Amino acid sequence: LWDWEEGAAAALSTFRSAVNLANEFDYIFCHNEALLFQWIEEYDPALFRELQALSKVGKLKIMGGWYLQPDANLPTGESFIRQMMEGRRYFDEKFGQHPTTAVNVDSFGHSLGLPQLLRGCGYDSYLIGRPHPHQNVFPDNFLWEGMDGSCVRVCRVSNGYNTLLGEAAQKIRGVLESQKERETAVVLWGVGNHGGGPSRRDLGEIAALMAESEVQILHSTPEQYMAESAGDLPVFRKSLNPCMPGCLTSMVRVKQQHRALEAALYSAEKIASAAAIQTGMAYPMEELEDAEKDLMLSEFHDILPGSAIRAGEETGLRKLSHGLELTSRVRTRALFALAAREKRAAPGTYP
Repeated sequence: LWDWEEGAAAALSTFRSAVNLANEFDYIFCHNEALLFQWIEEYDPALFRELQALSKVGKLKIMGGWYLQPDANLPTGESFIRQMMEGRRYFDEKFGQHPTTAVNVDSFGHSLGLPQLLRGCGYDSYLIGRPHPHQNVFPDNFLWEGMDGSCVRVCRVSNGYNTLLGEAAQKIRGVLESQKERETAVVLWGVGNHGGGPSRRDLGEIAALMAESEVQILHSTPEQYMAESAGDLPVFRKSLNPCMPGCLTSMVRVKQQHRALEAALYSAEKIASAAAIQTGMAYPMEELEDAEKDLMLSEFHDILPGSAIRAGEETGLRKLSHGLELTSRVRTRALFALAAREKRAAPGTYP
């Protein structure tokens, strides 16, 4: 519901607040999405170095570790792998962290193809927020079996992934009351949906609740929750749908250009590889990486489905058009390089 520049500003303020409060409180700041960290790295290098320092002492945990939270239904399998592997590459290089729990708490349902892709990319578990219980009946903790038999542990946080300012402790109390039968439960909190993250007020009230509660309350990580809440779980063998189905039927131009760029990027990578091997043409790594980022940004879970405001749609179309232009140039350069190796046309014929 805002354009990307405003999202970048919200990321800057959220991460700055998290760093400042980490010096006052003993808590773990968990966040995902490589794109946000790339914005921090570009627009506030000093803050980025502070985040790296927090990571080294265990106070910053990379959740999920994908490029961003994409729509989890419409991209092809290759696009999902791009999201995972680009995020993994970035967080490994910049933070030395390797998440094993994927995190897509805001995506509108999840394709049955994901368990196989998650396992293949090094994930053993998946933290989600949707579909809501009234949209699809399945337990909040279960084993999700994909079409090839691959299995991942899934936890659905059905009470939301954020809190209003000053309401985190109240949310925790609600979970303590509603999930008395569970040995281990998870609460996601942080001032959102439009940035803010941890607040001094919430951290203070959570600390007071920790001191008074008979139940152990911990600042933790998705991986720790998955490990400590393991046990005999039911197996679910269907896609995690339906969820917000109307979102997936709107903004058709975004969907059409997204599919076109998926195909164009794959084609450009193949033909550029052939030209680089056969002719010595320099492989256009930078251009293809830029086009890939255009593709991945357009797959954001409020752009590709079509649940964004007009500015979000325009951002998606602009990025997709840019990616299609880049891939067109790469393909043309590669094809001309390959064509230059062909024999000259015979006399009296058209080349």
